[in-house]
Amino acid sequence: MKLFGSYTSPYVRHCRIVLAQLHQDFQFIPTDYTQSAQQSPAKRVPFLQDGEVMLYDSASIIRYVREQAQPTSEQSVEDFDLFCMVNTALDATVNVFLLERDGITGEHSQYIVRQHERVAAILSELNQRQWPLEGPYTDGQLRLACFLSWAQFRERIHVADYAQLQQFLRALNSQPWFANTHPALS
Repeated sequence: MKLFGSYTSPYVRHCRIVLAQLHQDFQFIPTDYTQSAQQSPAKRVPFLQDGEVMLYDSASIIRYVREQAQPTSEQSVEDFDLFCMVNTALDATVNVFLLERDGITGEHSQYIVRQHERVAAILSELNQRQWPLEGPYTDGQLRLACFLSWAQFRERIHVADYAQLQQFLRALNSQPWFANTHPALS
């Protein structure tokens, strides 16, 4: 298996964590913005090649890796909903991050204002829940932790504003398999 991506991408990080947890042999190939635009029809990372299999989204990569290692593994609808909700917040945060790098801010765009509102509403909802402080963790929970860690690293959100989420992230950061994949270590 070859996983193409960036060390700082929270989507790629989630894939790397699942591959490592399942002890899957894979080659990580650092891929930048230009390369991903040339090598992936989605024009983003991650993407995975396993023989003839080519996958272009972290969700499909995670599912494929899990099915290869544990063919009977199933994700609950509640965890899948969590995964999707976190993906919405993550996608919105990444979009705003990239737009702001290009000089487009909320002062210039109602779209950006709406994305900030979307992320705040999702974080508020998630902060009302109780989160496990010990594993094993589901893919929805891992995606949440990767999002929170990345958003904090990129200074997109203040995790301290969300006590339940901060405690959850602190618990994950104490796990070597999570801490060792932090974007700052790349």
